[in-house]
Amino acid sequence: MNKRTRSATGYAAWRLIAEELRGDIAGGALAVGDRLPTEQELSERFGVNRHTVRQAVAALAADGLVESRRGSGTYVLGGGIHLHRLGVRTRMSLSLGDRAEASAVRVLDSAIEAPPADIADALRLRGDRAVRVEGMRTVGGRALVRGTHWFDAERFPDIAAVLRRSRSVTAALRSVGVDDYLRVSTTVSARHATADEAADLALEPGAVVLVARGLDALPDGTPLQLVVARFPAQRVALEIEHGGGLGLA
Repeated sequence: MNKRTRSATGYAAWRLIAEELRGDIAGGALAVGDRLPTEQELSERFGVNRHTVRQAVAALAADGLVESRRGSGTYVLGGGIHLHRLGVRTRMSLSLGDRAEASAVRVLDSAIEAPPADIADALRLRGDRAVRVEGMRTVGGRALVRGTHWFDAERFPDIAAVLRRSRSVTAALRSVGVDDYLRVSTTVSARHATADEAADLALEPGAVVLVARGLDALPDGTPLQLVVARFPAQRVALEIEHGGGLGLA
């Protein structure tokens, strides 16, 4: 990291440091209750000055990952990184556990329109229209995922309105007769957030999002929905179980 930090261009060194420390926390190298190394130790580890280290630690504090205690140091807090398990029937509400009650999907926008060709093919549309639903899930006032959901408009013309009322994809689907669905495929990538994503997810410019594109189907294999979910990498870690799965449900 030292050489990469010193030579970083176009991407602030403190962001690289913050990302690596987030990785330490998410991976368990720094556990809840652990004290972060001192500014001097971090300066030596990353080959930067203390001011850069302070910026990185301040970013972690802003995300609720660490807390500075006067005269004692900076400590790792619990609940900072949310682990979302991607499995055949995994739902975000299940990943959140007890925190799910304080979380709900908020519909930001919806429309019935002609989808991109790849989405139409994945959903095997009966017509040429799909329902696009833009949603976001927050916990404790912090955005955890920004998702774009696509459904066959002939089969689910009112799904957006139902989702607005239920505030849960699983509950919305259940209300229109879908009691169970499975993840068929999931593809995960990472990139810098767009300006709109940064605004919606309350991220600093240049922040990284994990992009998960998944196709859900009924137990008989009939395509149900295609979802593209963007997770802030600084708040969410993805654990992919056999079969894969994700969503705002």
